[in-house]
Amino acid sequence: MNNVVITISRMYGSGGKTVGQMLSKRLGIEYYDKDLMRLASEDSGINEAMFNKADEKKKGSFFGLNKNVYGGELITPESSGFTSEDNLFNYQAKIIKELAEKESCIIIGRCADYILENNPNVVSVFVHAPLEFLLKNAAEKVNLTGRELEKYIAKIDATRSEYYKYHTGREWTDARNYDLCLDSSKLGFDKCVEEILSYIKVRFPDNELVK
Repeated sequence: MNNVVITISRMYGSGGKTVGQMLSKRLGIEYYDKDLMRLASEDSGINEAMFNKADEKKKGSFFGLNKNVYGGELITPESSGFTSEDNLFNYQAKIIKELAEKESCIIIGRCADYILENNPNVVSVFVHAPLEFLLKNAAEKVNLTGRELEKYIAKIDATRSEYYKYHTGREWTDARNYDLCLDSSKLGFDKCVEEILSYIKVRFPDNELVK
């Protein structure tokens, strides 16, 4: 298989999504984020709104247990848990695996690094930054300032961390989960893109994607 799949996990405000979009344009490959919900809905027949509601979030009893590590299973339509949050994740994971088999692409968040960990052509990236940088970028997206903005960022990242641990059994910010951990405040978005491309060229020197 010659596909190269880049998974990007990101702290809120770090610009991980921006880096992913820039990579998509640079390499001429698809970028998957929210559209994973639509694809999973089409595949399962479950209403897309249910996927959106559970997307990288903790809801009600969803995190009542410490973890429910994903193992590749799917709950069938005739079962009571077919529309459970766990099975919504299962279908989303199914889509992520199918995309990785079909094409080179970039996938944002949603534990894609874990779902595809046995795929030899996956490059997993974690984009992070110190708080001041996160605050500056987040202020361009939401109408909050000061302590309220800081609390908003902390809440989103805490939720992403819990979501990740629930489905993977791992710590979201553990560098051992990723091939590359990039501080976007020190590199800037353009250099983050260059670092990822350089890594791909070294690891897959004969791949047409980076020639």
